[in-house]
Amino acid sequence: MSRIYFGTDGVRGRVGQSPITPEFVMKLGYAAGRVLVAEDGLPTGERPAVLIGKDTRLSGYMLEAALEAGFSAAGVDVCLVGPLPTPAIAYLTRALRLQAGVVISASHNPYFDNGIKFFSAQGTKLPDEVEQAIEAGIEAPLECVPSAELGRARRIEDARGRYIEFCKSSFPNDLDLRGLKIVVDCAHGADYHVAPAVFHELGAEVFSIGVQPNGLNINDGVGATSPQALRNAVLAEKADLGIALDGDGDRVMMADAAGQIYDGDQLLYAIVRGRLQKGPVNGVAGTLMTNLALEHALGKLGIPFARAAVGDRYVLEMLQEQGWLFGGENSGHILCLDCHTTGDGVIAALQVLASLRRHGGSLADLLGDLMLYPQKLINVKIEKGFAWREHAAIQSAKSEVETRLSGRGRVLLRPSGTEPLLRVMVEGEDEHEVTACAEILAAAVRGALDRV
Repeated sequence: MSRIYFGTDGVRGRVGQSPITPEFVMKLGYAAGRVLVAEDGLPTGERPAVLIGKDTRLSGYMLEAALEAGFSAAGVDVCLVGPLPTPAIAYLTRALRLQAGVVISASHNPYFDNGIKFFSAQGTKLPDEVEQAIEAGIEAPLECVPSAELGRARRIEDARGRYIEFCKSSFPNDLDLRGLKIVVDCAHGADYHVAPAVFHELGAEVFSIGVQPNGLNINDGVGATSPQALRNAVLAEKADLGIALDGDGDRVMMADAAGQIYDGDQLLYAIVRGRLQKGPVNGVAGTLMTNLALEHALGKLGIPFARAAVGDRYVLEMLQEQGWLFGGENSGHILCLDCHTTGDGVIAALQVLASLRRHGGSLADLLGDLMLYPQKLINVKIEKGFAWREHAAIQSAKSEVETRLSGRGRVLLRPSGTEPLLRVMVEGEDEHEVTACAEILAAAVRGALDRV
């Protein structure tokens, strides 16, 4: 059964347009509540309970109220924590032994988008079959349980402090951040009152930007999706390092004292190199978009590497299948399963800092000879249902390019999951050759479209 509303990271869209409307979100909460009631396995007389958190978007108030009403109507208790990072909800759901966690956020999107994503009782993304069960219940009539069985709501006052301590606990006890000046960019998002405190309490001098949310400025020119703001602040403050998070706190980018920006592939490599000082690393998972240079660098260290589909949930699935601990995406989603059940920007940054403290020197020194290969991405607009895999001209061009690169690069053709686009990506050692190869492929796709 295919999913209608759930994408790779929950339900997301423009606020006020289907499915991100109060009516739909209330039905979503009710349907999720009914699924939880059926699967809770609690002792007789105990109601299931869920945790609801959100980022700093203005629409979060409206959607939080709609979700709360839906869960209550299904007989599910609700615990509210207000604005907190997505990974905080995953942690608190598990720590408080609740049946599910819900995050109201559209992650790195602009303020006018919003979304709903769920975590299981174990602090992981819901399995596909549970999401399908929820979808199946959305169209059912919303029928309240009897008044005496309605869910209750309460606020957890110490949620922020609990999560701050959890993040700090992921940093080695024998290390601290004293002597470091760090710029922390919170994207005017959910980490605005969390991340600066974590790094400060570990001893760093912290200069914060993106910590004045007004409901409309989340991710607006700041954060992990706009790292230039971090670079400028690091240089202006003469800081040692910079850390940029996205609006819901599950992505991270970093900058060094020279203003050089480091993406998720580079930071993952830095973490793995640090872990090697403690013992062997069994393997690392990336995605189809992971830079080939990381795969080659890990190979030199004797570490197996595997690629999952794009999306941190698929990276997590691969890690679980392989029994590995470390994985991520170049966008800044980084998973360290020895620290947390999900991607966490603050915790990932702490693991990089721990590697730096043990290794000594700069972030560039820690990365050694890892130099990311140039990538060229061309988005070609296609018609819905365009069967590009079946066109001989496209496959011929792909074979031609792969032969030309001859092991010095790779090719990826990938349809967008949200737009009518075919993403043509080529990467390799030589930038001019990469660009030329990408243009050859894109031209072949356009030519095939003209003949349809």
